[in-house]
Amino acid sequence: MSLSDSARPAAPKSPPLGDVSADIGRVIAIFRRRWPLLVSVAAVAFALAVFATLQMTPQYVGSASVLIDTRKHEPVNVEEAISGGWPSDTSIIDTEVEILKSHALAGRVVETLKLDDDPEFNWALRKPSRLMTLLQAPLRALSGGDTATAGTLSDVQRTQIHEAVVDQVLGRLGVRRSGGTYVVELSFQSQDPAKAALIANTFADKYLVEQIEAKYEAAQRSTLWLNQRLAQLQPQVEQAEAAVEQYKAQHGLLASVGSTLTQQEISNINTSLDAAKADAAEKDARVANALQQAQSGGNGENLTGPLASPTIAGLRTQQSAASAKVADLESKYGPKHPEVLRAQRELADTDTQITQEIARNVANLQTEDQIARQRVASLEASLSGAKGTLIGNNAASVELADLQRRADAASTLYDSLLNRAKQTSVDQGGEQSDARVLSHAQIPVRASSPNLPVNLALGLMLGLACGLGVVVGLEAMDSGLGTSEDVESRFGVPHLGSVPLLASTIEGGRTKARTPPEYVTQNPLSGFAEAFRNLRASIVFSKVDSKVRVIGITSALPGEGKSTTAVCLAQAMAFSGAKVVVVDCDLRHASISHSLEGDHVVGLVEVLQGVTKLEDALVRDERSGTWFLPVSNATHTPKDMFGSLAMDRLLQELRQKFEFVVLDTAPVIAVADTRLLAAKCDVVVLLAQWRKTPRKAIQVALGLLTSVGADVAGIALTLVDMHSQARYGYGDAGYYYKSLQNYYTQTSGASLRPKAASARRPRQPAR
Repeated sequence: MSLSDSARPAAPKSPPLGDVSADIGRVIAIFRRRWPLLVSVAAVAFALAVFATLQMTPQYVGSASVLIDTRKHEPVNVEEAISGGWPSDTSIIDTEVEILKSHALAGRVVETLKLDDDPEFNWALRKPSRLMTLLQAPLRALSGGDTATAGTLSDVQRTQIHEAVVDQVLGRLGVRRSGGTYVVELSFQSQDPAKAALIANTFADKYLVEQIEAKYEAAQRSTLWLNQRLAQLQPQVEQAEAAVEQYKAQHGLLASVGSTLTQQEISNINTSLDAAKADAAEKDARVANALQQAQSGGNGENLTGPLASPTIAGLRTQQSAASAKVADLESKYGPKHPEVLRAQRELADTDTQITQEIARNVANLQTEDQIARQRVASLEASLSGAKGTLIGNNAASVELADLQRRADAASTLYDSLLNRAKQTSVDQGGEQSDARVLSHAQIPVRASSPNLPVNLALGLMLGLACGLGVVVGLEAMDSGLGTSEDVESRFGVPHLGSVPLLASTIEGGRTKARTPPEYVTQNPLSGFAEAFRNLRASIVFSKVDSKVRVIGITSALPGEGKSTTAVCLAQAMAFSGAKVVVVDCDLRHASISHSLEGDHVVGLVEVLQGVTKLEDALVRDERSGTWFLPVSNATHTPKDMFGSLAMDRLLQELRQKFEFVVLDTAPVIAVADTRLLAAKCDVVVLLAQWRKTPRKAIQVALGLLTSVGADVAGIALTLVDMHSQARYGYGDAGYYYKSLQNYYTQTSGASLRPKAASARRPRQPAR
């Protein structure tokens, strides 16, 4: 069929995807159609939830609170003092929570309380149920005896059971932080309320003990490591210090009070040299003064400084006395008196002594000055030698400094480790836990589970979820066509009509008629017959630019009500006064021919072969006025029967004799002959069984028909359950079936019902 045919009415458009009302309608339709299944699944799931709840063993929860106190007792700054010393890093609390949930801590609790011997946690100690006893019987028979008891378990089995018990305990343990605080709540679930409280408290106590033990073990490990390290460092420190001292001795770098001996020697020489120079200068000055005084002459009465010695002073006194005596004698006796001359000689002796004493003093001063000069020269020579030695020492001090740094580093590290070892030894044994138990678990008085209201609510929600899941799954797996919207939106061809399932249109589902054609004949005004009149109208007006005469009825797969639809459609046309013939073109399964009464000696094949005339092969149903061209009972199916010129001539002859020619063909996918016939028809009606025929098969059938140029008028749905369609096809005509059901009368119209009671071969040829 060409969808661009301008004369054909456009197919109604499906609601857009964004149409909220249409989407809600589809959901409502799905619910109306599937609600029994939804309710059934939900009820079963809810019943299972109730049964499971009633079978559950009551569980009790014991809760204890632990405060993780990691504050410093001596705040190191003002901010910590103001904030109370609480650390700002909450990862510490998260770490402690993980420790509380650790496998090791749970194992210690299991060992302390001997939970390995508790049947609640050790499945091996539980009494087997009857079902388990029945299941274990074959195992015991195969093993030749009873299964292993607790006393015969291997080490691996005991370890596996222990690990399973620990996992059981961890599975029942709840550890959570209370909001943003440093309080951690421990909860444990058990069948025994006292046991639940005991295990929760044991977890809290073991956690505190484990903290102390962890600190003690850490201190022990630290002490051991420090001692080992000190033992390693001590010889290194001694060796480094010995190397420094040895190097000092080898290079004369011995020091005293912070400086080397050479430096002290230079300092002393400098001091002595300065003093010697000063002394030499002083002596130079005294010698120069003495020489000046000596050269000036005189008898020593004006001598000062180094020449003013006590001896000279005494001689000067004698000189004065002698001079006074001479003067006195001269005044008495005259210059020539012997006493005067003797006195003059004494005065001359005194002057000579003074001159000699002055010369001797000058010589002494010169000698001292020479000695001072020599001492200065000696000190300068010593200073020069000491400076040379110091230069050599400074070169050696570079290596000494490196050795000293190494010795100092080793000594510093040794002293630090030694102090830490002493502090660790002092602190060891005084460890305290960073946590404390705020409140111990009390024995619960009420069971925490099962919570009947909650379980019932969850069971109801689970049931609804399961029901919805089943409904959604069935909808997803539903590959058939259910409504006209499905036909038009998925394949782009018109929906010609829906052929109902006869039982679904009759109240009570029973009828006296044996077949649908008989029911249409007996009840021409029924809703079932009206469906075929609607199909007839859709087919006739599918092409407005030309008259529809030859109608091909086919389907994608067998068993889709094709033959019944063809016969009932022809009857509906005959009731409207048209002359109609139904040609049974399904040579392999001639359903129409087999339903006709009588023995058919000749039929379609014989007409095409020229063995008999068309008039002799036609059969007329007197009740409906419909003509049939059957297939004879002894027909052998030749090849390429419908593609021959004889078939073209037959169709042309049928067009001249009848107003409508209905061809009941074989399924288009199964038989290639159908495609040959489809190309010769004015229109082809493709039938699809309601909600049964796969969409892929319909797509293939449409492709095959289109490939041969067949004009597909549209798709008609067959065997439609009108009761289900009223729930299924939202917006479809069948959706309003209940509203229209009473409109159709079940009484037959006399003017529309033929008088004949059976189908028989006509006495005269049809014209």
